[in-house]
Amino acid sequence: MSTAAKEKKSVAKGFQPLGDRVFVTYTEELERTAGGIYVPDSAKEKPQRGIVQAVGKKVENVKVGDQVLFDKYSGSKLRIEDEECLILKEEDILGIFSN
Repeated sequence: MSTAAKEKKSVAKGFQPLGDRVFVTYTEELERTAGGIYVPDSAKEKPQRGIVQAVGKKVENVKVGDQVLFDKYSGSKLRIEDEECLILKEEDILGIFSN
């Protein structure tokens, strides 16, 4: 496991979402377009893809480690240890990426 993956797992350590909530960290998006144009940080949108770090007791369809797609404006954003994270309801998850 890479060092970056180990660091991301430590963000959720000691945090347990309640009910049907899911704790997600954003995944890195591509820094340039398919045409090769680099996109500056100021023009980037928030990613809609993330990795599930912790789940509440009522969550049935996702598990820790799943890579998920979620609605752009869903959930509550927060910053933990200089990393932007998201707490959202399970119903706001649009799908799970298969490996």
